[in-house]
Amino acid sequence: MTVKNIEVSGGAGGFDAKYEDLAKMGDLTADVAGDTLKTAAAGHKFLVEPDVLASSLLNPGGVVKFEAAMAVALDGPNGLSATSAGIGLRGEALKATRIAYEMADELAAKGLDAGRWFAGLAVATNPLGAAVIGGGAIATDVYLNYDGDWEKWLVNHPGMVDNLVGMTPGMLSALGIPMDLATSLDLLAATYPDSDAKVSDSRISNPDEPKNLGDLLDGLARRNDSKAHESGQDPDPANLDVQIIRDANGKVTGYVVDVPGTKEWNAPFTTNGANDLGTNVDAMAGNNTVLQKGIEEALRRAGAQDTGAPVMLVGHSQGGIVAAQSTTDLVAHGYNVTHVLTAGSPVGRIDVPGNVQVLSLENRNDIVPRLDASENPDTPNRTTVQFDNQQNSVAGNHKIEGNYAGVAHELDNGGNPSVQRYKDGLGAFTGGSSSEMHTYRVDREGETKK
Repeated sequence: MTVKNIEVSGGAGGFDAKYEDLAKMGDLTADVAGDTLKTAAAGHKFLVEPDVLASSLLNPGGVVKFEAAMAVALDGPNGLSATSAGIGLRGEALKATRIAYEMADELAAKGLDAGRWFAGLAVATNPLGAAVIGGGAIATDVYLNYDGDWEKWLVNHPGMVDNLVGMTPGMLSALGIPMDLATSLDLLAATYPDSDAKVSDSRISNPDEPKNLGDLLDGLARRNDSKAHESGQDPDPANLDVQIIRDANGKVTGYVVDVPGTKEWNAPFTTNGANDLGTNVDAMAGNNTVLQKGIEEALRRAGAQDTGAPVMLVGHSQGGIVAAQSTTDLVAHGYNVTHVLTAGSPVGRIDVPGNVQVLSLENRNDIVPRLDASENPDTPNRTTVQFDNQQNSVAGNHKIEGNYAGVAHELDNGGNPSVQRYKDGLGAFTGGSSSEMHTYRVDREGETKK
């Protein structure tokens, strides 16, 4: 399988970073204006310098010429005072330009949300027309061009997921339940009970330490392999790894936490382990989930809070959602979280502290990253890599092996500035000489998972 059409946005080379550069340039320009004005103010004292005034008795014509020249240099049309004012105006213009760009981006995002909301409202108020016109056209396309294969049609039109998710609040509002997408998620999350985490130590092993992005995703793929448990290769259904990275002297340099994706697709008002659908919904709604609590307890047991060494969270699908959602609380509780790596995860609406670097990998043909109906933020600490890898199935487009791991290996050979900046900061996790893997099982309190 070959990934192609790799495109990078955000991060050190993204628009928001350039907006910040505009702001910094505006501040620098304002400083220059201030310095120029101070120079002009200091120059005025020479107009009334006692020695200059005294010399007028000996050379009145020369003093008049000197005073005139100084006045022009200081306060003339091209003098220091006017120059200072001009520089100051340029600085304010740069700041205003930054604000205008940011407002345009924000309005565009809100406009897209609003457009989908009204589309949902229209569908709900005229469901028959929508079914006949929209549904009929889609069904015709499916049967004429995709041999009746709805899954193949969906993965070739993944943008429909963004639209449907974004339309849902408008459809509900038409039924008399006013809400936006955030409120919809909150209500859905309320149908899935959460609980405290019960963390059990499973085993300790010594795998090879990761050396690059590809190794990190390969390691996550091994943790994500549910077939290993079914075949007996992994007799304990553990669902969390904390890899402790050490240098040649045995000193801990970093911790890598592998968080797998959804394992159980349970109905509302039920629970089925820490990696169930309820954890997905809770995390996307911004709640502290049982799996997030398990991550914090696992890191505590592994000694991450005591050493203060950098922590990296690596997650696929649900694991990426929980990883991103965990950052704020983990940082607040004293953990040195510096990096997050997500694969196939809808994390666009999740807030992450500005000092945590996030790299999000998204297959354009994968419908899962679209479940939040939002683009990822284009900020200096949020880098998104999108690529094409069409396998004509939901599972094929979403899996790690040869897909998300494949693009990670490609990025190890690339030189994009934003990705390179992210990789440059991974030394604590990819520069070690040995590693020790602590594997944990996370259950819900009061629930025993077989």
